[in-house]
Amino acid sequence: MTTINPPADRTATPFVSGAAKTAKTPKSAIADDKAMLRAASELTRDLVNPSARIYWTDFLGSTLLGYGGVAAAILAPSTGWMLAAALVAVLALYRAGSFIHELTHIRKNALPGFRLAWNVLVGVPMLIPAFLYEGIHSLHHNRTKYGTVEDPEYLPLALMKPWTVPLFVIVAAFAPIALLFRFAVLTPLSFLIPPLRKLVMERYSGLIINPLFRRRSPEGEFRRQWAWQEGGAWAWSTLLIAAGVLGWIPLRALLIFGAIASTTLVFNQIRTLVAHLWENDGGELTVTAQFLDSVNVPPPGLLPELWAPVGLRYHALHHLLPGVPYHALPEAHRRLKDALPVDSQYHGANYDGLPGLVVRLVQGSARGGAAA
Repeated sequence: MTTINPPADRTATPFVSGAAKTAKTPKSAIADDKAMLRAASELTRDLVNPSARIYWTDFLGSTLLGYGGVAAAILAPSTGWMLAAALVAVLALYRAGSFIHELTHIRKNALPGFRLAWNVLVGVPMLIPAFLYEGIHSLHHNRTKYGTVEDPEYLPLALMKPWTVPLFVIVAAFAPIALLFRFAVLTPLSFLIPPLRKLVMERYSGLIINPLFRRRSPEGEFRRQWAWQEGGAWAWSTLLIAAGVLGWIPLRALLIFGAIASTTLVFNQIRTLVAHLWENDGGELTVTAQFLDSVNVPPPGLLPELWAPVGLRYHALHHLLPGVPYHALPEAHRRLKDALPVDSQYHGANYDGLPGLVVRLVQGSARGGAAA
């Protein structure tokens, strides 16, 4: 693991809990906890291989349950049954969709066929093909880009105006419409209008939250992956629009499917809202500072398995060990928690649950807005 030699003016900040935790040390002032980094590397060397059985079973089971829930919601005899089936569909498809995160981290040949299967079964049908995330998420893990203007997945929400927090969630509800427009309209038009193609590739071809980020054009094998995934999303989005306009599929069924897709994206946006503390002002951070700006929500709570599935409840640990597959993160956390002393920085990234994290973020943005 790469570590950073901190400048002389940086001092390590020991973990504190309770009320003292609210007294924020600037992230740029946090030096690397070399003992933590060393332990993370040494104690998890045997956990880096993904289990094909776990990946395929989890993914296919979630996908089958999700689409079964969609069908049940459409065919439900009453509103109550429809809502119950839709909830199952949302949670299951949200979990299946979350495997897009794993695609960016597993080695290319570690799980043969998994990337193709995910795109065919979830990525294209839900209009979130993997090219929207691959090549994007890796920048978020780049040591010198995290939390800077070059990070496509970072906004200093805790330092921004209070209204940015609810707006951040609300916009996700309209994402299915935006994605439908992106693929059904902008894709074909962009091939006819070269300047539009450049704009679409730079600004509308990534699952990003940083509006200043501009994406580079794909190259090599990834360019071919991008081409067929975008082509598939164009064909599917066009078919959905045609089915609605020509009456091939009842409008009610399309609306239910759209509402389920929208809700899954809202769930993901809420999860994103508390994946980090969002307290970096744009400066370069040490690995430890990046870790402490991220969030673990470890057991005993069970709800995080629903709103932060596929290992995302260990988001801080994932930033420390991005090569560890999601199913091994609980064991990695257990080892580090037991091995590291109580004053280790490792314990400073562990939180109790969603409500407290949301309150912390809202309070931080309120203070930031008042200061501005």
